[in-house]
Amino acid sequence: MDPHIPFFQQVNRHFDKAARLTGQPAGLLEQIKQCNSVYHVAFPLKRDDGRIEVIHAWRAEHSSHKLPTKGGIRYATHVSEDEVMALAAMMTYKCALVDVPYGGAKGAVRIDPQQYSEAEIERVTRRFTYELVSKNFIGPGIDVPAPDYGTGSREMSWIVDTYTALSRNALDAAGCVTGKPLELGGIRGRTAATGRGVFFGIREALRDPAALAETRLDPGIEGKRVVIQGLGNVGSHSAKFMAAAGARLTGLAEREGAIHDEKGFDPDAVMAHRAATGSILDFPGATNLPTTEAALELDCDILIPAALENQITAENAGRVRARIVAEAANGPVTAEANDQLLARNVFIIPDIYLNAGGVTVSYFEWVKNLSHVRFGRLDKRFEEMSNRRIMQAVEELTGTRMAPGPLAVATAGAGEAELVDSGLEDTMIGAWREIADTRARYATDARTAAYVISIEKVARSYLDRGIFP
Repeated sequence: MDPHIPFFQQVNRHFDKAARLTGQPAGLLEQIKQCNSVYHVAFPLKRDDGRIEVIHAWRAEHSSHKLPTKGGIRYATHVSEDEVMALAAMMTYKCALVDVPYGGAKGAVRIDPQQYSEAEIERVTRRFTYELVSKNFIGPGIDVPAPDYGTGSREMSWIVDTYTALSRNALDAAGCVTGKPLELGGIRGRTAATGRGVFFGIREALRDPAALAETRLDPGIEGKRVVIQGLGNVGSHSAKFMAAAGARLTGLAEREGAIHDEKGFDPDAVMAHRAATGSILDFPGATNLPTTEAALELDCDILIPAALENQITAENAGRVRARIVAEAANGPVTAEANDQLLARNVFIIPDIYLNAGGVTVSYFEWVKNLSHVRFGRLDKRFEEMSNRRIMQAVEELTGTRMAPGPLAVATAGAGEAELVDSGLEDTMIGAWREIADTRARYATDARTAAYVISIEKVARSYLDRGIFP
């Protein structure tokens, strides 16, 4: 992190820069910027060996202009109250930007999951859920967590089970969290959603004439040299989608180190090598880099930081050689580094847009849980029959018969996975078009444009409710 600048303050710097362009009343802007409430809890954990350890955890609800609030829960040793407040604020702006009807929230537990047994992590998760329930900080209409760094569908299943046992509204209890296993009310496509959204967002930027003019790149993803820092859920899926579109993955970084090969990597092969050896290092044909951070300084077209916040700082921003920095993580570029990169004409695709795929598909899961109907269940077969009747009419008019295989593809109805992917793609396309229009209107950068859009939408929500006459 840049010296003496807390994460929440860095987020507010972006907010302030955009707020000056909105013309909204100062008092309203101050209300939007503030974090409404933060809950800090400390509780005991009995370790497997009998020792007692005190666990610290937080839940921040930044804005309740729309309910429920929404945001992940991360498990990591570096978490703090300032971090959850910053991430909750970013969730407010992210949800507003992509028209997901939530306020922003975030949670964190200060543990390293790798240092705890599965039974210990389960006890931590269930106790934290109990604490949230007791203070009314969780519920389908109150605050809906999701997976984040260090958590996944396993932790979400423990949360929903604990919440259901404590809730008086068991019918809708599955909507208390998203990112659940399918068997507990999850949705197809959620695991890959953030990475798929990263792909859609980069694709849209590389279709935007103004962005292409700034980056001096040709349209399209194919052939672009891409470096990805972080191969967790977001980074690994981003790598797969980018490679499938023809990008050349020339650099990959994880906590154990980084590798480089101008010919490009097969992400599946790298992940298989890591599963077998415990490291991405020493991948056949690759060059090991001296540090993980060295990957951020590789010459490339697109740099995708997909790990944690504060990876590109005032100290190393001058050594970044990418044309585009695509923020798959939350806050990977500090406020000072952001200004340095813009001054050097590096194009930044902002986090509150680019990693919004996760919360978008979480919204679809929440709607599914509350409606108790799987997407596609009511109309998939009807759509297929309608398509078949159209194809039969075409065949009669032309006298040509389609082979069974192509006919099945042409007439297939959309199931849950197809509808989720389609909804996510439409969301990312529409949001980028708003950003592009706002950039042109104010002659500003993409991050500031995204914040302007978000602030205006949150402000309208307050004004429409008559809170600020």
